[in-house]
Amino acid sequence: MSTERSAPADGLSGLVERVTFHNEDTGFAVLKVKVKGRRDLVAVVGVVAAVSPGEWITAEGRWEKDREHGMQLRATNIRCQAPTSREGIEKYLGSGLIRGIGPVYAKKMVVKFGETIFDIIENSSARLQEVPGIGEGRRQQIKAAWAEQRVVRDIMVFLHSHGISTSRALRVYKLYGEEAIARVRANPYLLARDIPGIGFKSADAVGEKLGFGHDSILRARGGLQHVLSEATGDGHTALPREALLSTSAQLLGVGEDVVAGALEREIADGHLVAEDIAGESMVFLPALRAAEMTIADTMLRLAARPPDYPPIDFEKALSWVQEKTGKQLSPSQVDALRQVLGCRVAVMTGGPGVGKTTLLDSLLKILAAKKVRFQLCAPTGRAAKRMGESTGCAALTIHRLLEVLPSGGFKRGAKHPLDTDLVVVDEFSMVDVPLMAALCRALPARASLLLVGDPDQLPSVGPGSILSDLLASDAVPSVRLTEIFRQAETSHIVRAAHEVRHGRVPEDAVEKNSDFAFLHREEPEEIARLVLKLVREEIPRRIGLDPMRDIQVLVPMHRGSLGIRELNTALQAALNPPRPDRAEIERFGTKFRTGDKVLQTRNNYDKDVFNGDIGRIAAIDGEERQVAIDFDGRRAVYEFNELDEVEPAYAISIHKSQGSEFPAVVIPLAMQHFLLLQRNLLYTGITRGKKLVVVAGQRKALSTAVRQNDTRKRYGALPFRLRRAAG
Repeated sequence: MSTERSAPADGLSGLVERVTFHNEDTGFAVLKVKVKGRRDLVAVVGVVAAVSPGEWITAEGRWEKDREHGMQLRATNIRCQAPTSREGIEKYLGSGLIRGIGPVYAKKMVVKFGETIFDIIENSSARLQEVPGIGEGRRQQIKAAWAEQRVVRDIMVFLHSHGISTSRALRVYKLYGEEAIARVRANPYLLARDIPGIGFKSADAVGEKLGFGHDSILRARGGLQHVLSEATGDGHTALPREALLSTSAQLLGVGEDVVAGALEREIADGHLVAEDIAGESMVFLPALRAAEMTIADTMLRLAARPPDYPPIDFEKALSWVQEKTGKQLSPSQVDALRQVLGCRVAVMTGGPGVGKTTLLDSLLKILAAKKVRFQLCAPTGRAAKRMGESTGCAALTIHRLLEVLPSGGFKRGAKHPLDTDLVVVDEFSMVDVPLMAALCRALPARASLLLVGDPDQLPSVGPGSILSDLLASDAVPSVRLTEIFRQAETSHIVRAAHEVRHGRVPEDAVEKNSDFAFLHREEPEEIARLVLKLVREEIPRRIGLDPMRDIQVLVPMHRGSLGIRELNTALQAALNPPRPDRAEIERFGTKFRTGDKVLQTRNNYDKDVFNGDIGRIAAIDGEERQVAIDFDGRRAVYEFNELDEVEPAYAISIHKSQGSEFPAVVIPLAMQHFLLLQRNLLYTGITRGKKLVVVAGQRKALSTAVRQNDTRKRYGALPFRLRRAAG
């Protein structure tokens, strides 16, 4: 590249030889720049939205001497230009910026087309096939990636100039396409509604820079949508009108009259719905209100009719199934079996060791003998797998049963219902209102429904608490199993879980080979060291488990020295440290390396992976800018800028562990977790372990978790709809 341009006294111009570091969240970069007249590369440190090797930069700032790195320019302003020389173009194309082009193809393309290569890609991409090794498939890949990169780069610069993390640019592009900047200029509050990771405050800052007034109606409407959306994350399907107005006004820093006017506009346009529920005005997102109504209508329709099964002589069926399985059902199980067989819809509940699996197995064998077709499902892949193993029948996730579409909808629905006589849903406490409504819409008219769950576990992560609502309403027949069977009584895990459920602190197990233990440590640093030692050394040595595959640390909350983030950093360093053969990248403030255990944090219908799925990073491809993650034999590929969908999973929240079982579970407990120390949280954590559960921490934290049973009220109208229709 020609370097005849002279650098200003307080800056420089030159060719970016290497991007040593670039944080796309903050824009902070460390660049190595080739400057005319300098033999060594010059270090430039500063903030820039997007930069790649081969680009020409002009930087202004001040020179300073760094103790470790020597002289460097700390830039206050960095401007980038596309490369024009062969050297710069080759570096630019070979940097991994464009999928399908690495250093080898970059060199071939520049040799063939020289400085015209950008124009060739843009306007005459068919000619790329003149380059040896580039066929139709790679040519199309390069053309598409070039177009995407150009638009995403513009979005990055736009977002950066308005104070938004540029790492979200790919998501903005994928949702809004080439109209992204125009759409954001027209209504920046869409960012908070539509783009995960961009909060309302960030969108509001963009709005302010774009000239939207403090009392703008668009700002107020965006605030209302944000508050209701945040409420769904706390489990609510609606909010009382007064609570919505006051929370929104506080968020926006405006009077309630401004927000009330915006609310009327939102309701008039159909974006929100107001409804009187038991004398109180509630405000819903329309989809959640419709989902509640679908669930209530379906439950009451099913409860009003007997099942369409062939005639069953119960006493004969009972004798036959007990002989076939070799298991004698208890009187309570017999009563439960009789009731479930006589109902079109029923709820079966109970804690660990009370025989839910035995009862379900007996039920399915009787129905199979009568040629009744059934579908088994559960909310998560791990729960479905466990259900299949315990029953010996195929089980799917609810999403796969309903045949999820890339758009997020389902193939199965009212117009294309499931082809079955019975649907059985396990781990039903995890099912939220939108997913249950989708299942209800897909039930054929003839089908029965059995919901199996444990109401003492945590409610669903998503909106609603359907299991508790159904039980409280008495609108649907239910059976609760309470008798702990002899074989389960020997398990200290089962005993500890039931102690916690009844509000009693579990006794310290004294047996050497007990499967449950509480290990007391008082200081958070001691607890953290103990957790590391248990996972890395003690449990693998004691019962031969693989620390990566078989042991799961479950934590009440994200922040703090014993939070998920800190423990994940320590466990990653202990179990999967950096090595020359392990590729590594950093995105969204997190280091990812080959072999890492990771957790999917939101549903991705395109990739067929869902919130709570746990996988392992199989490969990191710097040239293609992609990460391949293996989820129990299914491989999903992520762009680097999609990695905000996953997070390290050496330690995960107890909420995210619902529906899963692990050979061994370690639960750190301390008073720093106070806000989340609840009985149902500890109970859920303990019941995730199969072979071993170790609670490590403070006795006061353990007793606090057992004592606190004031679960937070979830606003919604499902109980009201069930009772009103049933009554």
